Amino acid sequence: MRRKAIVTGASRGIGRGIARCLAENGYDLVFSYNAREDEAERTAEALRESGANVWYFQADLGEPGAGQLFFDRAVSCLEGLDLLVNNAGVTTFQSILELTPEDTLHMIHLDFLNYLMMSHYAAVYMKEHHVRGSIIQITSSRADRAYPEDAVYGGIKAALNRASQSMALDLAPYGIRVNCVAPGAVRIRTQEEIRRDHLEYFEGFWEELGGRIPLGRNGSPEDIGNAVVFLADEKASYITGEVLRVDGGLILPGMPEKVIPGKTDWGGTVNRISQSDTKE
Repeated sequence: MRRKAIVTGASRGIGRGIARCLAENGYDLVFSYNAREDEAERTAEALRESGANVWYFQADLGEPGAGQLFFDRAVSCLEGLDLLVNNAGVTTFQSILELTPEDTLHMIHLDFLNYLMMSHYAAVYMKEHHVRGSIIQITSSRADRAYPEDAVYGGIKAALNRASQSMALDLAPYGIRVNCVAPGAVRIRTQEEIRRDHLEYFEGFWEELGGRIPLGRNGSPEDIGNAVVFLADEKASYITGEVLRVDGGLILPGMPEKVIPGKTDWGGTVNRISQSDTKE
């Protein structure tokens, strides 16, 4: 019997990689998207090729009531629930000197409050239906390492890691596990998307960055998806309240003390990877 999963924000990027890995590993699923229905439809069609039953709905999860409506529709389609993956969010970097209440509240509502409420809906459903399920939050390696202009986004991700520990304690008596997956530098834009969205400043960015990561490449959405599949599986049934960082060793060295031409930030030799080595 195929398992049942909800993934928020899965029409592209990391969410799409998570959905693909779940579909290929025996899950039917419902995912949300915010703006681009064409991307959502292409994603759903690709997932169905693996034999999965797939539904998708538009939902601005930062708006009051949108999460509850989406969750109810999703569970109705799936006729059950084994896994919730909270992934939808926005990444905005802003110096504390330039902080605005509007941007800050938007991120808090979408990237934090929405995760709490979706977790609440899933937990209540699983408890009432005696489902020993799993809730997985997609956070960030930025929860563990400070960067400039990152007080809000990084702070929210750190808060999610901590909040998930308390959720894990609340839900452990019911056999419901709560864990986090913390991506590092994950390449989510294809060359086609870079050109389509006129993001020329990303040309060459990922290739240069990948060579500076200890494992020598950027992460892919499937790297995050495989981590989600593992944590949701029975093989991980004794793991709860944990944060699995998936970053290729990105934050292990910390900030460089000095820049040495031809060397990486962590002291190794620069390894420039080719375009074919970077999954998009």
